[in-house]
Amino acid sequence: MKKFIAALATSVLMLSAAVAQTLPAPTIAAKSWLLLDATSGQIIASQDPNARIEPASLTKIMTAYVTFAALRDKKLDINQMVNVSTKAWKVDASSSKMFIDPATPVKINDLLHGLMVQSGNDAAVALAEAVAGDEAAFVVMMNHEAQRMGLTNTRFANPHGLPSPENYSTAQDLSVLAKRVILDYPEFYKIDSVKSFTYNKITQPNRNRLLWLDPTVDGMKTGHTEAAGYCMIASAHRPNGAGERRLISVVLGTSSDQARTQESQKLLNWGFQNFDTVKLYSKGQAIATPEIWKGSKGTVKIGFANDVMVTVPKGVAGKMKPLLERKDPLVAPLAENSRVGSLKMMVDGKPLLELPVVALEPITQASIFGRAWDSMRLWLK
Repeated sequence: MKKFIAALATSVLMLSAAVAQTLPAPTIAAKSWLLLDATSGQIIASQDPNARIEPASLTKIMTAYVTFAALRDKKLDINQMVNVSTKAWKVDASSSKMFIDPATPVKINDLLHGLMVQSGNDAAVALAEAVAGDEAAFVVMMNHEAQRMGLTNTRFANPHGLPSPENYSTAQDLSVLAKRVILDYPEFYKIDSVKSFTYNKITQPNRNRLLWLDPTVDGMKTGHTEAAGYCMIASAHRPNGAGERRLISVVLGTSSDQARTQESQKLLNWGFQNFDTVKLYSKGQAIATPEIWKGSKGTVKIGFANDVMVTVPKGVAGKMKPLLERKDPLVAPLAENSRVGSLKMMVDGKPLLELPVVALEPITQASIFGRAWDSMRLWLK
């Protein structure tokens, strides 16, 4: 299964290159940026997506993810009250805070709203201590999750994103992290759409201005430091045929709050207006039943281990034609999900993308007599 996912990721990169040749990317006033179709998992367009940047408060997305995992695993309860340490209270006084107090225990749910709505650095430290006991242990957990997700160009030094040379990421890694939050914890992701939050009699607005400007935007996070500039990850879901599709934009290093908002909106609109996401095949759908040699059965069903969704420029979907290429002869034993070939989607005689094709069922070996007979037939073929 892991090999299939890796192969599918490669096909997505091939498709992205093909798309780039057919439709010019928009001009985005940012140091680096990326647009991800979360429905297909495809990067639609990007600029310097692997450039190392300081993630600033975008770091808090990983802080939230690790906390969500603790809630899922029953290590914490959303209504649990926790004490506030002096360290959390004293976090950089000039930075964003939700204004928690060591004299007043605070609910985990409030801390999560303080983290994602108010961007409180004090909330980040308090959550880290609640989950892991202390900040350093929590950072280890953050980096473990980054490694598990395959974020090879990311390292976290703290839970809040205040400047540190050991805190860095990229647009591509951050898009993967954002997608994982939405897919893995949709019930907690809803916090990102809250427009304002009041704690300690202080009301602060969500810094994601798109929540007011675009009703299809429901998250995710902003960030700013002098070195990072103004950054934003935004996510929106809009109709796509009979269903919906979701785009995630990552815009890093803009000149102002207004600029990051405008450029994020421009990128999302461009993606929705110029591309469609289509389902090509369903998980387990047999696209062919070729002959298999030396097996307990004479044929094997082949197809895809997961639903195959692709994002293509508008008008291209109806022009795609499949071209199946198999690794013949297929010989038993054959494990389920083992790769047996590829399917190229052709447009005007040129390959747009290539998808890995796998065996949808295991095929064991035939008896010794059956194997001998097929060996002779193969030799004569």
